[in-house]
Amino acid sequence: MFVSIVVFLVGYPLYVRLKPGGSPFTRLAQVAAAAFRKRNVAAPEDAGKLYQDRELDALISTNGRLLHTDQLAVLDRAAIVTPGDISASGQPDLWRLSTVHRVEELKSIVRMLPIWSAGILLATAGSHNGSFTIMQARSMDRHVTRRFEIPAATMSIFGTAAMLISLALYDRAFVPLARRVTGLPSGITYFQRMGIGLAISILAVGAAALVEAKRRRAAAAHGLLDDPDATVPVSVFWLVPQFAIHGVAGAFSSVGHMEFLYDQAPESMRSTAAALFWLASSIGHYLGTALVTAVQRATRGRGDWLQDNINRGRIDSYYWLVTCLMVLNLGYYIVCFHFYTMKPLEMADDCDKEYELSSINKDSAGAGGLV
Repeated sequence: MFVSIVVFLVGYPLYVRLKPGGSPFTRLAQVAAAAFRKRNVAAPEDAGKLYQDRELDALISTNGRLLHTDQLAVLDRAAIVTPGDISASGQPDLWRLSTVHRVEELKSIVRMLPIWSAGILLATAGSHNGSFTIMQARSMDRHVTRRFEIPAATMSIFGTAAMLISLALYDRAFVPLARRVTGLPSGITYFQRMGIGLAISILAVGAAALVEAKRRRAAAAHGLLDDPDATVPVSVFWLVPQFAIHGVAGAFSSVGHMEFLYDQAPESMRSTAAALFWLASSIGHYLGTALVTAVQRATRGRGDWLQDNINRGRIDSYYWLVTCLMVLNLGYYIVCFHFYTMKPLEMADDCDKEYELSSINKDSAGAGGLV
């Protein structure tokens, strides 16, 4: 700790501190308020007539300003100059008038939300690893040796190990090979990485359904359906594949999801956009709880899929339901990708040149097609 403190004190004077550009949430609210205020104002046909102010946007666009896009044109009204928007001193009233860059910040966030939401169901699919899978493990043969049994709750270590190994293999083996084929520095794009992860997660939940069906058949064959505390003669290590596949899926989708949010978020909102990743995970786990509640209510008195006696329950049917939802989610993601527009950015070092990310990212650096 002492060394850490010394290093911090030595490095602190060397740290480059940028001046704060104001709350990004305030800017988003200002754009929304200005657009609503001018909802009845006719938008100009020439986007070049919309309000621009390099000096005003300087602190929030050090890498270059966002350029105008045609999507979400209703928000463009926030950049229409009307009487009273600019004071006598030349300063705009930001609750009445926004620059194109600030309007595009809000547009970027809105455009990201559909693809961001595709990651919610991934967390939902993995949420049962901390509940139903542990119940399954407790009912299975957990002996490693005659005297030693692996604790049911520690099965998640196989998912973590699979993710770590997958990340290492991805960087050291997969990326160099993919780079030769695609010519991209990253091997594949984060859109492709997310899509692969979502597809693999479908296999993980499908594997979970197959293993649970095997466990129930074994319980029925040995007359254990009405004895939930009995040990079913099936090795707990049959659960390893589903944990491992979930880990591999996370190595693709979770990292790709984070890269997408960080790259496509406005420059001044990258930390906030990164927080969206954890928000998606949180919502996904809450959605998992809601799904369990809905299934319990829907199947009560008609098979009771999710009950305390898992030998009589139908957890495998629940897993197949989640599998179907994941297939639909993958289709939803592909549709969102097809209609997604990359953020357009102006070169910071040459304001006379416009650098369109959308012209390169969907085919190379940032997106590059799903197939």
